Amino acid sequence: MIGIRFPAEFRIERLTRNHRRKSFTTGQPSVDDWLINKALQQQDKHLSVTNVLVDSGEHLAGFFTLAIGQVDFGDLPPELIKKLPKRLLPVAVLAWLGISRDRQGAGLGRLLLAQALRDCYVASQTFSFVAVLLDCLDDRAKSFYQQFDFAELPGRSYRLFLNAATLQAMIEN
Repeated sequence: MIGIRFPAEFRIERLTRNHRRKSFTTGQPSVDDWLINKALQQQDKHLSVTNVLVDSGEHLAGFFTLAIGQVDFGDLPPELIKKLPKRLLPVAVLAWLGISRDRQGAGLGRLLLAQALRDCYVASQTFSFVAVLLDCLDDRAKSFYQQFDFAELPGRSYRLFLNAATLQAMIEN
């Protein structure tokens, strides 16, 4: 995963008002609504950061949103919480990831996920967290993330996690 190479016609940048969001569609209304109506507002409030994948024609091909959060130690699997304090624990949150409907199936989702996880790893060098969490919208999304060692949280089949040690091993190896 260390070598993330987007095709030459793409670049990653932070979401701004200049990006043409209104025509973006993934086919998932909640994902589209997030990018079109909420992502920039949340970013302006310092609640999350959204990065967009832009093609050479200035069209949005995809995006991901990262945030920080907390999870109760009791919500994590026993093997992850050994020797951790019994309190709220810091986590990185992959809040959203979407690929434009006309770009799906081209491997861009894998690349955006890799970039998001790399960004989490880089952040972990300054702000520690015990895992990366995400919520899946459906079984298809869940299957996608499980390919990358994300596992279910106990009792929450659509909330997945990747522990920090696994993330570190993915990036450093």
